[in-house]
Amino acid sequence: MRFARVAHTQGSSPVRLEERPDGLTWAVEMAGAPFDGAGPTGREWPLREVRLLAPVVPSKILGIGRNYRGAAVDTPTDPLVFFKSPSSVVGPDAAIVLPAASEKVDFEGELAVVIGRRCRNVPRAEAAGVIFGYTLANDVTARDFQRSDGQWTRAKGFDTFCPLGPWVETTPPPPDLRLRTLVDDEVRQDGVISDMIFDIATQIEWLSAVMTLEPGDVILTGTPDGSDALAAGRTVTVEAEGLGRLRNGVRVEECG
Repeated sequence: MRFARVAHTQGSSPVRLEERPDGLTWAVEMAGAPFDGAGPTGREWPLREVRLLAPVVPSKILGIGRNYRGAAVDTPTDPLVFFKSPSSVVGPDAAIVLPAASEKVDFEGELAVVIGRRCRNVPRAEAAGVIFGYTLANDVTARDFQRSDGQWTRAKGFDTFCPLGPWVETTPPPPDLRLRTLVDDEVRQDGVISDMIFDIATQIEWLSAVMTLEPGDVILTGTPDGSDALAAGRTVTVEAEGLGRLRNGVRVEECG
């Protein structure tokens, strides 16, 4: 099942996406966040008549760095954890804004996990039970600040540096799911999630041992090899079968 958030003429709404016999995808409005068990309100729109937003509004975004074989220079012995600001989240087709202060901003296409219930100290064997679903993410990073600062908060935290979407899929992905990132239709990253050094269950066990995870929280699970710089005027797309395509244009920050 797929869930999203959409903007429409009356505001914005959480929705369930339904394929209908008429050949259209319909956005069925839900009374609240899907992980709260909310039901439909009775309102609905053809998906083509509304605009997709980031599918969740997380209280926190946790990333796992250097987590793909081939992408990590040194294989970490434990998950390398960082935060991204909730204000960094944007949805499909929103612009990634390159800050004037940074000279190198990179794309990082990733599989993202959405937490479905409040949890703490989750054993690895029980991790699947706290997952609501999966979506796509672009962990945009000011690489020069990441290298110079010694910690990653500024590099990862700029507004627009966490595109999410286009929807949340509740069915777990297959272990051979292929994750690709394209820049202007040229494939720049191409990996399978089985190449993660620390799998999703291990990430949840590790993170929940440190802090309480809340419904709607997002875990960025790492990026395959091939991350590189973005440039204004380009379009970056993260895609995976069943999870759709997360497409965002790139522009320079407007000063003044």
